[in-house]
Amino acid sequence: MTDLIAKTAIDRRLAEIVTPTIEGLGFELVRIRLMGGLSKTLQIMADRPDGGIDVEDCGKISTAVSAALDVEDPITEAYTLEVSSPGIDRPLTRLKDFELWADYEARIETSEMIDGRKRFKGMLRGTEGDEVLIEIEEGTIGLKFDWLADAKLILTDELISEMLRQKKAAETVDEAAFDDIEEDTSEEE
Repeated sequence: MTDLIAKTAIDRRLAEIVTPTIEGLGFELVRIRLMGGLSKTLQIMADRPDGGIDVEDCGKISTAVSAALDVEDPITEAYTLEVSSPGIDRPLTRLKDFELWADYEARIETSEMIDGRKRFKGMLRGTEGDEVLIEIEEGTIGLKFDWLADAKLILTDELISEMLRQKKAAETVDEAAFDDIEEDTSEEE
């Protein structure tokens, strides 16, 4: 579990509780945050391993996670559970995300100063071992995954086009999934 998925101790504890439930439904935990204020909100972002989650999926996850949290009861105050997709300008929380979204623009923040800076904006160029590769003005650099404090895709026309293409591909009807239509060739009398 990385700090990008669960930053605080309570987030990590909550992730331990909900991850088996989410994975048991065939999804992956992308990020979990317990946010304070006047009323607490537990925000869970989940996705399918190959991407693509819809409102019905979020409802299934919400119902299952609620039951798991009711049993463990890790949050003493009242809270609102919010389950969502990562969205188009999604957070990048797992090493595989940087490979999956290579050639898209991202903003990365490190926990420590690297060559006098903590923020990097550029094109993702995949991974190499435990490093995230990002092409910035000075060239392509590698940042150790453990150094990252925050990372997310930047909303661009190319990213929107890719999301629309994926959505259209998912909606394409698979004609092979349907039985052939049998025509009656016998003559009527």
